[in-house]
Amino acid sequence: MRIFVIGAGQVGSTIVEALHHDHAILVLDTEGHRLTAIANRYDVATYEGDGTSQHDLAAAGIKDVDLVIACTSRDEVNLVAGMFARREAPRATTVIRTSNLEYVDLWRAGQLDVDFVVCSELETAHAISRIIGVPAARQTDVFAEGQVQIVEFDVQEGASGDVVGIPLRDAKAPRDSKVAAIIRGSEMLLPGGEDVIRPGDRIVVIGSPQAAKEWGALLSPGEATVRDVVIFGGGRVGATIASVLLSQGIGVRVVEASKERALQVAEALPDARVYNATGIDDDFLERERIGKTQAAIFAMRDDAKNLYAASLAEVHGVPFTIGIAHEAVSVAAFEHAGIDVSVNPRAVTAEEIIRFAHDPRTQQVALLEGNRYEVLDVTTRDTSRYVGSRFRDMPIHGALIGAIVRNGTAIFPHGDDVLQSGDRVIVFTESADAPRVVEAL
Repeated sequence: MRIFVIGAGQVGSTIVEALHHDHAILVLDTEGHRLTAIANRYDVATYEGDGTSQHDLAAAGIKDVDLVIACTSRDEVNLVAGMFARREAPRATTVIRTSNLEYVDLWRAGQLDVDFVVCSELETAHAISRIIGVPAARQTDVFAEGQVQIVEFDVQEGASGDVVGIPLRDAKAPRDSKVAAIIRGSEMLLPGGEDVIRPGDRIVVIGSPQAAKEWGALLSPGEATVRDVVIFGGGRVGATIASVLLSQGIGVRVVEASKERALQVAEALPDARVYNATGIDDDFLERERIGKTQAAIFAMRDDAKNLYAASLAEVHGVPFTIGIAHEAVSVAAFEHAGIDVSVNPRAVTAEEIIRFAHDPRTQQVALLEGNRYEVLDVTTRDTSRYVGSRFRDMPIHGALIGAIVRNGTAIFPHGDDVLQSGDRVIVFTESADAPRVVEAL
């Protein structure tokens, strides 16, 4: 596929990193140093130009591409670039990134002339809500309209002996689930019945939402369902997270330093309790008993403030912290400092956009471990050699099928179940093997 990426920032770089092996990519940006950095790392073409200029788009060769991705940090640039791309490359699929929910609403109403709109704030909010649902998880995603959940856990000392320290064939694992991978240091294992989960491992589980919660309880005993959350920061990200969590029946308190913004959030979210406070005031934290909340989310605009506020909240007793890391380098810093989970909005946005470059049979993609692994939702062809085979007889080299969706219903297959044409397969694989695995199916 020929892909035209407008924007060489963090989102654009992540997209290029994930796709450059299997696609011909051209990257356009106004900043030459960004293009140089990408060209030095990946075998891609670059063009210094403006995505809002029809002349620059045409000169860069947009006419002959299959997919246009406008993913700069400026909504208006992406919108104009996407609309121009529709004119210059009418056969191409056009995807734009936005941070404004109003643009999503306009697109859904058919008032934006682009094929798809991906909202950073909404994708971040959904990522947070999935983590809140399984607080022991390091990372989680949902597939098949919420029927299948992918969960990544760190296995700690004290995890249940029902699943840790014994062969998987003897483990009392939750029903409707499968251990898709065991990551041990730099090695990844697609486990069989004789393999053992050990403390210190990182595992990927594919299962039903209920099974995901049960795995969380086994691996982190004592973790309770989260019903009370404090969000530090009432900007677009924080407000969107609050709105999504409120819709799920979770109690939300928002702490916002700007009086004007606090009033706006209180008006927009009447079911939330909104405080005009900095969030790093000891007296405030003590008076409002912030330490008694089940989870705190740090969504201020400054990563350093998020890090400090999270550390202070932990001192006051907050048991579970989630940090919004606006810069990729902050993810490691957050985790090193003890924040339980960090989420990078640009990374989750890139992950959502990347799926548009996969085979049309691929409905969804989740990236794990810095893009080293993928979980794919792929519809099988009737010509696949695996159709008609029992699951026990059809190991796909380098991949593991954790679930299938048949006639709209998720099934967690056993050895004697048979793969059918048209099944949607939820499969785990290394990113480098993903094209081969999709082709085999």
